[in-house]
Amino acid sequence: MPNMRWFVFMSFVLGTASVAAAPQILDSGNRQVSLLELYTSEGCSSCPPADRWLSKLKSDTRLWREVVPVAFHVDYWDYLGWPDRFASAVFGARQRQYAQHGFIRTVYTPGLILNGKEWRGWFLRPQLRLDPGAEVGQLTLRLDSERTEARFTAKQNLPDRLDMHLAVLGFGLSTQVQDGENQGRTLTHDFVVLAYEQIPMRDSGADYQVQMDLPTTTVDVSRKAIAAWVSLPNNPQPLQAVGGWL
Repeated sequence: MPNMRWFVFMSFVLGTASVAAAPQILDSGNRQVSLLELYTSEGCSSCPPADRWLSKLKSDTRLWREVVPVAFHVDYWDYLGWPDRFASAVFGARQRQYAQHGFIRTVYTPGLILNGKEWRGWFLRPQLRLDPGAEVGQLTLRLDSERTEARFTAKQNLPDRLDMHLAVLGFGLSTQVQDGENQGRTLTHDFVVLAYEQIPMRDSGADYQVQMDLPTTTVDVSRKAIAAWVSLPNNPQPLQAVGGWL
């Protein structure tokens, strides 16, 4: 009997380890999932209402299935006296790329971009309205430990190369602002892009594929998610997006 108990115990341990080690699969489906980008800054006094509005999407039943929200903190307001700890010049450059292509009129915060186009509806109505996505193709992520494999099967003829974008998002973050336009305020954030990578995705003949390491972040956060999207080369507009909790 002791041997039998040991066998049952070890089977349980090994089975549990096997389940824990199973890769996580995220699948967009064929209809386009909306990518919603917020460009924000802790140094901007107009941004906290937009941050709060975006945070409400955590409880939206369409989260990850129909919409993938991301918050890019920009650094171009840091000179006002408060350096945003989540900001990156890369994020401001992405927003300027939208302006250079004519997808937004100018660079500003808070600025929202829905499926690659300027969107100002967030302050007019509390409910995010999404049009049914067109059948653009299936984006699948396979997350295995710190390694990520992405595949995109397109429903249209596209170039031999696409760009794959991968972002790690943080939730439940807060900052006590000591200077600048928000001095004395405690700001809370969700969907914050803590790490971001862009890498070419090559056509394999049947689909587009790429393998990459999951971007690492130094920010200590208890809840994380991942967002991924594909775009044409040198074009920020997303073709398809996928996301989910980590």
